[in-house]
Amino acid sequence: MTFPDVYQDMPFHDTNWVLVRCQKNKKAFLWTYEYESSMRINIKVDPVWRDFWRQTYEAVLPGYHQNKEHWNTVILDGTIPDEDIKRMIAESYDLVMGKNRGKRKKNAKEEL
Repeated sequence: MTFPDVYQDMPFHDTNWVLVRCQKNKKAFLWTYEYESSMRINIKVDPVWRDFWRQTYEAVLPGYHQNKEHWNTVILDGTIPDEDIKRMIAESYDLVMGKNRGKRKKNAKEEL
């Protein structure tokens, strides 16, 4: 909720599913929910990074109930560093907002 112009939504009238959307275009960039006794998030992902995240962390899976090419599910089980989770969420926000992260992506790849 620290990103500019975002809000929470529960379009399914189920408190288990909370979406975080951008006010500008109403698109969701973060889904939160509990499934199989674990908290999970779904985040939009650039297909260039999709497989990197899935191969790096066992807790990153193809998007549950989402387009598997453009969404990842992250199981919040403590195995992924907070910095990487925050980075994935920020990238999802930027993708939905249409922001260009080219330079940031290049720098991030160099760090990895």
